[in-house]
Amino acid sequence: MPVVTEIEDLHRIFRRRVPRMFYDYCESGSWTEQTFRENISDFDRIRLRQRVAVDMENRNLGTTIIGQDVSMPVALAPVGLTGMQNADGEIKAARAAHRFGVPFTLSTMSICSIEDVAAETGQPFWFQLYVMRDQDFLARLIERAKKANCSALVLTLDLQILGQRHRDLKNGLSAPPKLTWSAMMNLSTKWGWGLEMLRTRRRSFGNIVGHAKGVENPASLMSWIGEQFDPQLDWNKVHRIKEMWGGKLVLKGILDAEDARMAAEVGADAIVVSNHGGRQLDGALSSIRALPQIVREVGDRVEVHMDGGVRSGQDVLKALAMGAKGAWIGRAWVYGLGAMGERGVTTALEIIRKELDTTMALCGRKDVRTLDRNILLVPRDFEGDWA
Repeated sequence: MPVVTEIEDLHRIFRRRVPRMFYDYCESGSWTEQTFRENISDFDRIRLRQRVAVDMENRNLGTTIIGQDVSMPVALAPVGLTGMQNADGEIKAARAAHRFGVPFTLSTMSICSIEDVAAETGQPFWFQLYVMRDQDFLARLIERAKKANCSALVLTLDLQILGQRHRDLKNGLSAPPKLTWSAMMNLSTKWGWGLEMLRTRRRSFGNIVGHAKGVENPASLMSWIGEQFDPQLDWNKVHRIKEMWGGKLVLKGILDAEDARMAAEVGADAIVVSNHGGRQLDGALSSIRALPQIVREVGDRVEVHMDGGVRSGQDVLKALAMGAKGAWIGRAWVYGLGAMGERGVTTALEIIRKELDTTMALCGRKDVRTLDRNILLVPRDFEGDWA
């Protein structure tokens, strides 16, 4: 096993180990992938102010996110199909997150079900909800999350219709994978992945199979998924879901200040500034560009988090200094999972913690709760007016 010192090391191992359709699912965006790329490149444009001769003893990364104590202000974002990146992947990631002291968010489109993760970890986690047309299925999904003692509901708002993701379409993405000639040729080179998948019974969408009407086989499942995202989702439905849930509610997919204001008015506990990792509206602003305007709009009325392009502890620090109370990582933890399973997720978190701690110190701060714009050098055009 090569020495791993950065997230990119995990990325390289992940790419070698995981079948192409699942690698591409993780490492791609919609249409031209402009927003996918700018989520990363816009972080690179922000510079840091180095400070010296500052007492750096007794540094602290601990804080709270929606009232939950965390070892650092990072959460594992919901990512679908992670049980196909590594066998029983959602269970492994949830265990790693709990032991590290950060939240794990289970996707509706997970391979391991809500019940699987609850039974195998015995710890509270967050559940991410897609709003489906089937209202009975939706209500039962929320009840299942309550029964599993999920401590927050993360309602994703930016997937009422599915963005066109060329790589997924060309690969014929499905779970389990369709055995086309090209898929079989690629799978034949992924022996380690294949042997692990043979040892598990979890190879399809665990939150849907056995729970949704009209789903009898993989073909009907993929058709059901494609037809079920609710294009009529509006703020009235958000309010009704909040009442059905009755617990902490996080609204994910906010990229506009007016939507952020509406989220605060509907009573969200937190919002996540997010463009779905560049997988929905291509050409939208990067999350880090959209963040400052949204923070200014809502002030302290609602906790603001962000995701999209976070690949390092330095990215986390920049997001916090730009006003976020928490940074969510998606692809970074999936790289670790695909590369080395549970140990890889822990390694990804350790890398981010080390980078965050070191960078914070070299910027002259010793407590993550004190980070602000004074430690950044932001390009003058970064927050220009967008007509």
